Amino acid sequence: MELIFSKLLTQTDIERRLSVPTRILYLFPYTTTDHRCFDLQVKDIGDIVWSFRCIRRDGIYAKPVFSKGWLEFVYAKGLKTYDKIVVYKEKGVVEGDVPYRIEVKRKILRRTEELFEYVLPYTSCNGH
Repeated sequence: MELIFSKLLTQTDIERRLSVPTRILYLFPYTTTDHRCFDLQVKDIGDIVWSFRCIRRDGIYAKPVFSKGWLEFVYAKGLKTYDKIVVYKEKGVVEGDVPYRIEVKRKILRRTEELFEYVLPYTSCNGH
């Protein structure tokens, strides 16, 4: 798997939208005609597919953000500030399958060491 990005979540990431690194924009497929947004599908550790709208802001500071679908993921996973998300792209994926993976890790303090552990997948009645 190829690491796309990882990030420690901020309060804004938890409450509004997820800011993602500008350098990753060239990796994602733009399928809309306006070329400022696309829908990214990712699978979590439980093979549940999530869809995030990635919007590139207008103007000088064109930082991309995950908006639509992101907060649903936050609530379903019970994410908190300083949790870590990691997005990968799998190699050799069959056409039509979702090549992107998302993992959520939570910092656990154990005596003298800090560890990140996976947050277990959550499934509700509607498939997310």
